[in-house]
Amino acid sequence: MYRKQTCGELRIENAGQDVRLAGWVQRIRKMGGMTFLDLRDRFGITQIVFDQDTNPELCETANGLGREFVVQVDGKVRERSNKNPNLPTGDIEIEATGVRILNPSQVPPFTIEDNTDGGDDLRMKFRYLDLRRPMVRKNLELRHKMAFEIRRYLDANGFLEIETPILVKSTPEGARDFVVPSRMNPGEFYALPQSPQLFKQLLMVSGMDRYFQLAKCFRDEDLRADRQPEFTQVDCEMSFVEQEDVLRMFEGLVKHIFKYVKGIDFTEPFPRMTWKDAMEKYGSDKPDIRFGMEFKDLTDLAKGHGFSVADDAELVIGIVAPGCAAYTRKQIDALTDYVKRPQVGAKGLIWVKFDEDGSVKSSVNKFYSEDVLRAWGEKAGATKGDLLLVMTGDGNKVRKQMCELRLKLGDDLGLRDKNVFAPLWVIDFPLFEWDEETQRYYAMHHPFTSPNPEDIPLLHSDTGKVRATAYDVVVNGVELGGGSIRIHDAQLQDTMFELLGFTPEKAKEQFGFLMEAFQYGAPPHGGLALGFDRFVSMLAGLDSIRDTIAFPKNNSGRDVMNESPSPIDQAQLEELNLKLDLKNA
Repeated sequence: MYRKQTCGELRIENAGQDVRLAGWVQRIRKMGGMTFLDLRDRFGITQIVFDQDTNPELCETANGLGREFVVQVDGKVRERSNKNPNLPTGDIEIEATGVRILNPSQVPPFTIEDNTDGGDDLRMKFRYLDLRRPMVRKNLELRHKMAFEIRRYLDANGFLEIETPILVKSTPEGARDFVVPSRMNPGEFYALPQSPQLFKQLLMVSGMDRYFQLAKCFRDEDLRADRQPEFTQVDCEMSFVEQEDVLRMFEGLVKHIFKYVKGIDFTEPFPRMTWKDAMEKYGSDKPDIRFGMEFKDLTDLAKGHGFSVADDAELVIGIVAPGCAAYTRKQIDALTDYVKRPQVGAKGLIWVKFDEDGSVKSSVNKFYSEDVLRAWGEKAGATKGDLLLVMTGDGNKVRKQMCELRLKLGDDLGLRDKNVFAPLWVIDFPLFEWDEETQRYYAMHHPFTSPNPEDIPLLHSDTGKVRATAYDVVVNGVELGGGSIRIHDAQLQDTMFELLGFTPEKAKEQFGFLMEAFQYGAPPHGGLALGFDRFVSMLAGLDSIRDTIAFPKNNSGRDVMNESPSPIDQAQLEELNLKLDLKNA
């Protein structure tokens, strides 16, 4: 046996036992005639002691070891004189009686420690070494435990785990597909699934009743901290349900995982907010409600005073930064510069200070009297010591700009504590969104989302006002998951395709198999998908999902470790009946 115990299991009660450990050399320290070796495996670290006086040959062997050597150590457990309270094994050490080199190692390109000296690019190139670091390993252990607990919860609630195909048909809606050429069908392509949407609906038609899958999904889109080209979602579907049934089931799952991982017991139902209210109060369909700073509409108070920035705007909104009236001009200028950045896109920022001494100062004193500015403050809820920040512009555009400022202030003022969690449901999304460029409606979610039954009469007469029976679960400003009740009526589905600009021929070409299935008795059904990587990263306290994935891609969608994507041989291209033309690349 290479080992009889792990490097994380020995305790003071094991003193006097003969043991055999195996693992990697974390570090070596020489002190007088003693050599101390920290041996690491997945389960922890144990200190090994080599004594020059007792066994000089063995001590010499230990002195020749390097970082990340793989070794086997025999020895006896003894109580440690200088105990380490930061290690579970810190009360003991191993008095070595033998050491065997299982595999030497080159000096690693960065230290295998939580506070490593390796940059992101270097660690991604040597990801297999990065995975040895305790903090990264713990993220994968958390991912494993959450996956099993989610499976246990869903199994206990009657769900079946069923796999769906990875090679599927390409559809034009949503993000770009990754496509795969078919050798056996020249000129034709599979797509990698953006989600198992059509197949899980077919499973409901087949009578499976409750389905789930930790599903691999693929989207060819620009990357950011919470996106990877391949990701995992907890994909679920249920038959004979209405929206309330789905919300109750998956609110229970989210609560269960928070209790299991963080010990947080959400005893009250998650609050619910309509999409309209979320946009008007927070400028986001995934609002962070850990703190206030709700938007206040100041349009009526701001217009009609000769200030064209307000007079010509569709909307004037403000937020109160509590206790910030003492902000210096430099601090306010920094906020103004922030909102002018391209990622925010605002033209400027108006400020009003309500000082502790009762005075009012503003960047727009030229246009507004003190009484008017006080009226602004009263409507916005500002009190002495507060700073009112105001932006003007067009509808949801200025709301989204103000949202960015609100989140920045939340960070600056320490109001977005990662250890505080504020979940909610956002409901009543619009069914459609209008695109000015193409002059057509698009599905805000996907073409199979059911309209709110109350709004079905508006489908043709007032299409833009139709609400979807769709819902998102949001935690701390992150969309943790979302779903909808699906259309199960073939005639209503035809109407949806028509409103989205599909000809009957195009709808049949792309979704004919699903529409045909609906002719054979489709039950009412709906579901939800949770972003599994996002859920893990949130509970691990991470800002990016990358460190919850064993082998992630970088921001350019590249795996710098195995150097993919990469060119393929000409022979492979010929076999696939493909010819490259990169003149426009």
